[in-house]
Amino acid sequence: MEKKFVYLFSEGNGSMRELLGGKGANLAEMTNLGMPVPQGFTITTEACTQYYADGEEINGEIKSKILEYVKKLEGMAGKKFGDPENPLLVSVRSGARASMPGMMDTILNLGLNDTVVESFAKKTGNPRFAYDSYRRFIQMYSDVVMEVGKSYFEKRIDEMKNQKGVTQDTELTAEDLKKLAAQFKDEYKNKVGADFPSDPIDQLTGAIQAVFRSWDNPRAVYYRRMNDIPASWGTAVNVQSMVFGNMGDTSGTGVAFSRNPSTGERKLYGEFLMNAQGEDVVAGVRTPQTIEQMKEQNPAVYEEFYNIVYKLEKHYRDMQDMEFTIEEGKLYMLQTRNGKRTAAAALKIACDLVDEGMISEKEAVSMIDPKQLDAILHPQFDAAALKASPPIGRALPASPGAACGQVVFSAEDATEWAVNKGASVILVRMETSPEDIEGMHYAKGILTVRGGMTSHAAVVARGMGTCCVAGCGDIRIDEEAKTFTLGGETIKEGDYISLDGSTGNIYGKAIETTDAVLPEAFSRLMAWADQYRTMKVRTNADTPDDARNAVRFGAEGIGLCRTEHMFFEADRIAAVREMIVSETTEQRRKALDKLLPIQRGDFEGIYEAMQGRPVTIRLLDPPLHEFLPTEEDDIAALAKEMGLAEDKLKAKIASLHEFNPMMGHRGCRLDVTYPEIGEMQTTAIIQAAVNTQKKHPDWDIVPEIMIPLVGDVKEMQYVKSVVTETADKLIAGAGVKLNYLVGTMIELPRAALTADEIAKEAQFFSFGTNDLTQMTFGFSRDDAGSFLDAYYDKKIYENDPFARLDQTGVGKLVETAVKLGKSARPDIKLGICGEHGGDPSSIEFCHRTGLHYVSCSPFRVPIARLAAAQAAIKQK
Repeated sequence: MEKKFVYLFSEGNGSMRELLGGKGANLAEMTNLGMPVPQGFTITTEACTQYYADGEEINGEIKSKILEYVKKLEGMAGKKFGDPENPLLVSVRSGARASMPGMMDTILNLGLNDTVVESFAKKTGNPRFAYDSYRRFIQMYSDVVMEVGKSYFEKRIDEMKNQKGVTQDTELTAEDLKKLAAQFKDEYKNKVGADFPSDPIDQLTGAIQAVFRSWDNPRAVYYRRMNDIPASWGTAVNVQSMVFGNMGDTSGTGVAFSRNPSTGERKLYGEFLMNAQGEDVVAGVRTPQTIEQMKEQNPAVYEEFYNIVYKLEKHYRDMQDMEFTIEEGKLYMLQTRNGKRTAAAALKIACDLVDEGMISEKEAVSMIDPKQLDAILHPQFDAAALKASPPIGRALPASPGAACGQVVFSAEDATEWAVNKGASVILVRMETSPEDIEGMHYAKGILTVRGGMTSHAAVVARGMGTCCVAGCGDIRIDEEAKTFTLGGETIKEGDYISLDGSTGNIYGKAIETTDAVLPEAFSRLMAWADQYRTMKVRTNADTPDDARNAVRFGAEGIGLCRTEHMFFEADRIAAVREMIVSETTEQRRKALDKLLPIQRGDFEGIYEAMQGRPVTIRLLDPPLHEFLPTEEDDIAALAKEMGLAEDKLKAKIASLHEFNPMMGHRGCRLDVTYPEIGEMQTTAIIQAAVNTQKKHPDWDIVPEIMIPLVGDVKEMQYVKSVVTETADKLIAGAGVKLNYLVGTMIELPRAALTADEIAKEAQFFSFGTNDLTQMTFGFSRDDAGSFLDAYYDKKIYENDPFARLDQTGVGKLVETAVKLGKSARPDIKLGICGEHGGDPSSIEFCHRTGLHYVSCSPFRVPIARLAAAQAAIKQK
């Protein structure tokens, strides 16, 4: 059947969102509801897709359909394009199926030319209005269609106001506006090399192409990536008869919300301007009036508008964001959509709609964007202060929240300034390493030059709930001088900067932050979410504080406790280093004996914090060289402690260097080489469990011991034998009954492909999707940020695969491992503990694949709970 590329508003309806886009579907729905909508037609999202398939050209078939529908619109309006006596003027607006406010382009007053504007002035008896509309059209068309830019036009308007001694655009006369239109056309010809188009069909074709083209402008691409909107969707184009808010004092335009988008209060909220067009309200050219003032100025129009607003809210069963125009006292509705709102407002509105009987609890859970919860879990910037502060740079939004503080360039200085000076600090580093953990803990925010969304800085910051912006390659650091340059500014140690971990923006000054406060509606909505989800939500936590925080946010266990993060504390790093550089097993055991009581105490603290909830503890994973000193003083101190010559110690450190450490001597390979490490860690885990169980007999402590980086069942068998022999001996010696599980992380493609063999030995699988993604794609998660932008620009990737699970490739390995694992062990426990465990789209994949739980950083637990509930609701 032949595709239908164009629809009149009267031919569509609200269910055709995928084809007509959100705006087109809603215009059609409002038309069907009998509301005062200026008529027009929608060019479909499929036409946009075809435009790109045809090399960014509108093909002949689509052009002929557009011309056919122009004729239909002319018939409906009783006006004609280009007719001097009775001209048809239209607006051309974008409209994707997902709301993308301000991301794409709009053109108003299309159809005007030198001839039409003269007759338009005579016909309306309002030459000022006619030339105001014409200069706006030339300005918008030049900027949007021909990409001439806005600055010239804004400069000419300011010059004209200065010459006339006025401050408002509305104070310019018809003659002034006529001169501006002529100047604008001259600038167009100067920049483009051709006259401004006078044929309305040529104007329309250019405008439609510009809207299609704007689907791929940088801000739209960035917005899509941030909001998981596929490039394949395309945008629709809405061609709509113009109504004019700039015809005089009985005309106006405005934007309104059926509820307050900041607080969620059920009260009409909005602004309008008389004698203006829509962009004036948004651009802030004049100070608008509140919607309440319309009630005083024009009570009849206000009453009609009020009734329409709440008819629309009742129809769509959600808060509405509407655009309207009043033309010589008559109201027209130009758009409605579900309104964007703050996280606090979203929660309140969802709960209020349930209380008002408008939606069900299940629908309330489904209407909240899980990612929005970040805003109420972390500090945020004061909105007014942020608006007045342009960023000096932007990088990856690695850990959400807002941070303001004085710049320091080392973890030691971060600790020193915070502890001894009481300063709020931002730690700026080329990249962070595990040694920086204490300084990271004291920093309000972390900024790195290198690294991606799953770099060390990003992972640790998310776990601590600390704001982090990562991978800002534009920064030039001079660590000796303790300065960095960005965006033309030089920032010195002690200078204030501010970071927005939700957008990746970097500000070269102090911006006030507000503390996170959980609104009342939060716990109510999360309780509903917990009723509907079937997957459990655990947390990645390495300290009792992290664990307690996660429980406060609703975590049902620990899915990943990384023991290596415990090794960098000051009271143990020396023993860790002694263990690594030991020449004999006896020396190594001596060092491990020093670590045993410390590790046991760590695990007891975590068991206490989790109060009987399941705890998965991963055995030592990273390459050993990460723990070794690099500074001369530290090397000298370690040599003295061990009774070694410094040269010999330096040689040992050099021998441990690896060309590709992420694929080197790490994970289970450490326990194969040095089984005494696995013995010590198992001893600490089991002794801590026994001690905690004795202290709390009503708790059910079941340690889950996880062997990392297994690629072969024989590795699993060997390391598991070390674990079970040690554990069984300890349990028997303690005379207690204690159950424990031994499982593995699936983070190598070979492990996924041989999961049936490995499952015969492993009682659980936890998918370590950070490494699984790294090993599958074959690029470093710390370095990928330096080239991924080129992949986005060339449309090779739409998303960072370390932030959003690659369901096609990595996902196929997960599905394979699940299927094979269950075939060998039907009761195998399945979870995910990579950073993807906190990403909503990845959580939906986990639900569909049959995982029993997801595990994520503490501050992502509420997001995961909500996303898991939505996945369950969607599948039913």
